[in-house]
Amino acid sequence: LQLIETGGGAVQAGGSLRLSCAASGGTFSLYAIGWFRQAPGKEREFVAAIPWSGDAPVYADSVNGRFTISRDNTENMAYLQMNNTQPGDTGVYVCAAQKTFWSGSYYYPPQREADEYDYWGQGTQVTVSS
Repeated sequence: LQLIETGGGAVQAGGSLRLSCAASGGTFSLYAIGWFRQAPGKEREFVAAIPWSGDAPVYADSVNGRFTISRDNTENMAYLQMNNTQPGDTGVYVCAAQKTFWSGSYYYPPQREADEYDYWGQGTQVTVSS
C-alpha cells in the first residue's frame, strides 16, 4: 500500500488545515489509518487513528476536540481536519496504515504505537505560527 499526504502548509494559531492521505496499490478498507507527527528534535507522536469502518476514531489528548480524522473507503482517502491549531501542532504529519485483525466478527481497534503500522507515507509539513 502506498500512501501520499497532501494539504500541509503554514497557518496562524487558531486557523485550520485539512490534510489528506491518498492510498493506492492495495485494498484500503483492510487497514486502519493513523496520523502521526514529528516536530524538530522531538519523538514521533501519535495524533489520531480510525478503523477500517470509520467508527470510533481515537485521538491523542493533545488534539482531542480540535482535530477530526475521517476516511472515505470509496475514494481510498483519509483526512485529518485540524481546527484551532496551536504552535505545538507544528511538525511533519505522516499517515500510516495498520492491517486490521479480526477475531470472528470482532475487529481489533487501531493501535497508537507506531510499530504496529505496516505502511507509511512521506509526510507533509504543518507550521503553526503564533
